[in-house]
Amino acid sequence: MHERERQRIILSAVQDRPVVTVVELCIITGASEATIRRDIVALDAEKKLNRIRGGAESITPPQFGGLAGRPFSVNQLINIEQKRAIARAAVEMCDDGEPIIINGGTTTFQMVHPLASRRMQVFTNSFPIAEHLLNHSKNTIMLSGGTIYREQNIILSPFENDVTRNFYARRMFMGAKGLGPLGVMEGDPLIVQAEEKLIGQSDELVLLVDSSKFEARSSLVLCPLSRVDTVITDDGITDKTAAMLEAADVKLIVAKSGAAQQEGLAS
Repeated sequence: MHERERQRIILSAVQDRPVVTVVELCIITGASEATIRRDIVALDAEKKLNRIRGGAESITPPQFGGLAGRPFSVNQLINIEQKRAIARAAVEMCDDGEPIIINGGTTTFQMVHPLASRRMQVFTNSFPIAEHLLNHSKNTIMLSGGTIYREQNIILSPFENDVTRNFYARRMFMGAKGLGPLGVMEGDPLIVQAEEKLIGQSDELVLLVDSSKFEARSSLVLCPLSRVDTVITDDGITDKTAAMLEAADVKLIVAKSGAAQQEGLAS
């Protein structure tokens, strides 16, 4: 990853929470601790962040309390090829004309590109998904009401009268913070509340998660595995995880990324 791109990610991350540690920044960027420390020193000298012991903090932290978790701009760069492959497989499940629900997230956002050639009814709580499809497709778009959370680029409302209850879909396509034996996990109570309402408006729940999400955990369980109909992931999934899904009667679709497909053709 180029130095400028890495430093943009670091600056984005420090806007998301009061303090970001060196270890967290290593995970986000894939860089070594020594490299991250050098970046922090450089950005501190440029007065773009404050260097603190073991990490960094924003010079001007947001006054509005955001949601738990990394910002959309950071997550969008992680496992991007896997997310694109997963999104393509998700759109292949759809038929023109049918209504679908897509929740906000960086994996579900990748659905916008294959959806550009479709004509569907799309209900979403994602501002970037709605904006992209409005500008680059003939799909009919419907948004939920509420507050736009800038870091995650999603629209959430604690109220019942946010239009969600008035839309029905055959399928809901949803990302998640993590997936394990207890079910689908999220990191913020507001997200859990909003997703529960959306799930209730669809017949089938399709989960779009790259294989790293099977190792992720959170203190909040959104729904049990029994509520999930299909999981679409990449070929990094382990046999143990696949067996877990099979035992829960969840259909598994493994999507190969472009790089993996090229390797298969070459062999």
